[in-house]
Parts: sequence; C-alpha cells; structure tokens
Amino acid sequence: MGVASVFHEMERALPKVDRTSVDSGKPCSAVQASVLKALAYFDNFQHPLRVDEIVRFGSSVLLCPTMVRDALEDLRKKSVVYECDGFWGLTKVKEAVSIRRSAEDRAEARMPKALKMSRRIGRFPFVRAVFISGSMSKGCLAPDGDIDFFVITTPGRLWVARTMLILYKKVFLLNSRKDFCVNYFIDTDHLTIEDRNRFTATEVITLMPMYGNGTTEAFFQRNAWAFRMHPGASAPRSREVLIGKGSTKGILERLLSGRIGERLDGLFMELTWRRWKRKFDDLDARSFELALRTRTYVSKHHPRNFQKRVLDGYQQRIHTLEKSIGAPLT
Repeated sequence: MGVASVFHEMERALPKVDRTSVDSGKPCSAVQASVLKALAYFDNFQHPLRVDEIVRFGSSVLLCPTMVRDALEDLRKKSVVYECDGFWGLTKVKEAVSIRRSAEDRAEARMPKALKMSRRIGRFPFVRAVFISGSMSKGCLAPDGDIDFFVITTPGRLWVARTMLILYKKVFLLNSRKDFCVNYFIDTDHLTIEDRNRFTATEVITLMPMYGNGTTEAFFQRNAWAFRMHPGASAPRSREVLIGKGSTKGILERLLSGRIGERLDGLFMELTWRRWKRKFDDLDARSFELALRTRTYVSKHHPRNFQKRVLDGYQQRIHTLEKSIGAPLT
C-alpha cells in the first residue's frame, strides 16, 4: 500500500471534526486549534515546525499530514500562519527558519559530546537510565546552550548518585555546565512525572533515551499521559550507549548498599536543600517546589523556573491568537 493510501485510510478511521471557519466568531475546528496550539507553543523558542512535527506535537485530536496541510492552507489564506521552505509559524518565519537551522547545526556538532557524556553518566553508581533532554532532545542548541540530562537512579540512592555526578562536574569539568548539565533526577520507584501540562508533556515525548534499556521503556509507559496529550507522538527506543563492564560501578554500589549509603543519601539531600533555600530565598514556597523540587525520590534544579516562563508565554500567544481570529481555541 502506498503512503497516500495509508494516510487516506487513517483519515477514514479518524472521527469527523467540525471545520468551522476561524473568522466566523465560532470555535475553531479541533484540527485548526491543534495546529495553532502547536505553533504557538514553539513560537516561544522561535522554532517553526514542519508538517510532520505539527502532527507529532498536535494535541487532543489525532492528526495526519493531509489534515494538517488543509488546516494550514486555510489559516494561511486568512493571514494567521506563514510558511517558509516547508516550515510553518505565526510570525517572522523566514528569520526563525534561519535561527532554527543554525541551532540544528550546533546540535549535530555537539551530539558526539552528548553521547560521550551519556556513557559517562551511565557508569556512575546507582544510575539506571540516562536521557538527553532540553533543547538537544529536540535537535537544536542555542549558541550558549548546555547539554541537559535527565537521570533515573535506584531508590534510596538518588542523592548519592547526584552528589557524585555534581562533584565530578565541579572537579573534572571545572564546574562547566556546557556539556554536563544534570538538572533532573527521579528514581525507579517514582517514574511518573508529577506535573502534567503542555511543557512537561513536550519534554517527556522528546526525551532521547541513551542508556537504561528496560528502565527507559518503563518510564515512557508510566508517563503514557504525555502521549495521550500528544496522540501523534510515539515513545522512542533506547539507543543504549555502551558503558563498558562497569566493575567500579558495581564495587561502589556494593560498598554503599547498606546503612552507610542510606545515611549519606539523607545527608546529601538535607545539605542540598539547605543550600538551595539560602541561595534562592527570593522564591516563594510554590515557586520553590516547582523549580527546585527536593524529595528522597526526585531532584529538580531549574532555578530560573523555565517551565513557568514557557507556559506563560504560551498562554499569552494563545490569547493573542484568539483575539486575532475572533474565536476561542477550544
């Protein structure tokens, strides 16, 4: 069966959606709303999208390329969206395409370093899975961008693993975040991400699993909610970078498996929490919890509260779009 036939069959299987015009004062169709929400979210980053990416990042309704192209053409006629070289966006698309291509070139050049660091993180005691996260997981990197990692550890040793990794960064990498930004940890008993919104869903479905076959699959299964929010996305398989025999890792895990390791884990968490409370005393309790979550099973270090800034920017863009088209994006 040809590609066109496959998409035709997909469209026949999908539920029919209302295609009300965006300038009628009535709600947009589900397809148009999904397309506009995807474009609005990535407009935060001056990141225009291809049709296949709009399918992947569409929300609420399962899209196919034909449906997206029809919606985009209709919206372009009304000067709501714009296109350049196959990329779609809300404003200044030509400039944004140039920015995106430069960011993609940087990410491609830094990927060997990301793979090397993934392998290195996987060698540390109690680390069970490593993902590339942040902008690198979306194939882009800013001129001053860091390589971010999301790490899963064994229960009860998250803070031991984290502290070892931070000490390695401070001592051997001279505290540089450029290639080694380990800012989010969870353990294997708490694989479900607690915050559920467009930001966290996008981060989950774009994570690049590098190490931890089995654990990475379990993580995506436990966060199926993110794929329900973006029904056009699918969970990637682990690339499984080789970390070697890991004899040192095994020895250290055995040495720290008992009461000493338990006490160290609690001590490292307490010391880190106290340091963060002093350093970021300008944050209220709610902001601190969102940006610097500190529990036995999770460590989140996002002091600039990037999640809130992105979601606020997204809501502002949705509000502007709704005023522009004279209809709610429901």
